[in-house]
Amino acid sequence: MALDQSALLDLLGQLKLTDVSDRIRAATETLYQQLIEAEATAFIGAAPFERSEARTTQRNGSRPRTLTTTAGDLNLKIPKLRNGSFFPALLERRRRVDQALYAVVMEAYLHGVSTRKVDDLVKALGAETGISKSEVSRICEDLDHEVGAFRDRDLSAMDYPYVFLDATYCKARVGHRVVSQAIVVAFGVAADGRREVLGFDVGDSENEGFWTAFLRSLKARGLDGVKLVISDAHSGLKKAIGTVFQGAAWQRCRVHFMRNVLSTVPKGSQDMVASIIRTAFVQPDAGHVNTQFDEVTRMLLKSHPKVAAMLGDARDDVLAFTGFPARHWRQIWSTNPMERVNKEIKRRTDVVGVFPNPAALLRLAGAVLVEQHDEWEAGDRRYLSEASMT
Repeated sequence: MALDQSALLDLLGQLKLTDVSDRIRAATETLYQQLIEAEATAFIGAAPFERSEARTTQRNGSRPRTLTTTAGDLNLKIPKLRNGSFFPALLERRRRVDQALYAVVMEAYLHGVSTRKVDDLVKALGAETGISKSEVSRICEDLDHEVGAFRDRDLSAMDYPYVFLDATYCKARVGHRVVSQAIVVAFGVAADGRREVLGFDVGDSENEGFWTAFLRSLKARGLDGVKLVISDAHSGLKKAIGTVFQGAAWQRCRVHFMRNVLSTVPKGSQDMVASIIRTAFVQPDAGHVNTQFDEVTRMLLKSHPKVAAMLGDARDDVLAFTGFPARHWRQIWSTNPMERVNKEIKRRTDVVGVFPNPAALLRLAGAVLVEQHDEWEAGDRRYLSEASMT
């Protein structure tokens, strides 16, 4: 791991041009980067450009990561691999989220919306003596820059055949009133089978104009190759999808649809009706799925005519998944893959309760989503196999 003489001389030359505090930061950054490279070399079985029989994969560029330390912010590079993934043991995966939560609580405190709950949170975070406005501003500025850079990143390098859309709600102060704010999120499955967080935003409601602007922002960043969009049947969202993703199919989330159907059925009959409808989704191929769905509709026509009418109206949208490979069906016929991430956003935001402003909500939700994206990128498993995507 030792630096060679040339690298040491280059580092010495850089340190001479900086002040004492920045020298410490630069030296620490170099040390951390060398430790990361050494760990990557051990993981791969070979150093960069080294020929070795022990090599298990090859490097494929790097991704940036900022680490906040007592020596300052360190701008590090994490090696990416052609096969598999690597994440250095030195870095904490949840560091960014903890910083965001800290900043949000402090900002709430400074904006005069503190309660006993917020005071307890401040103490739990180790800030019994308070924190200065300049410190909060610095933390917020760093996080906003990082989250903003992620939200604005280019998406044109790869196609995303499957796009999932969903929203969750939190409380924030807007114009001296506490209102419900929608956190809208877009996930995508790339052509190589990996999941990515494509984008997110915070708005007043899930109306058509808001969703249309959000989806157009994704296309402006290079989102392309969309074959299927999966979401619930919110009218504003459905219209926005039809406007922005012309030519792509729309899959109505079967889980949300089932909830809507069962809400019209007496409680004593719900299990029976649900079991009958589910028989359509366990068929081996598209032909059998369509045939069974029509049979289920006929079966329920006399006993539950309202359910039969809902099945008939939603037929094409609920069965859109049948136009895609059968091995993908379970992953693309509902928005369930987004539920775990939405729960994590709610778990984090519930700690705060009411956010001082929408920007604070976007900061914390964005930090959670950036961390989720990093975990997917560093994970060993793809959401869908590369072979099946081909």
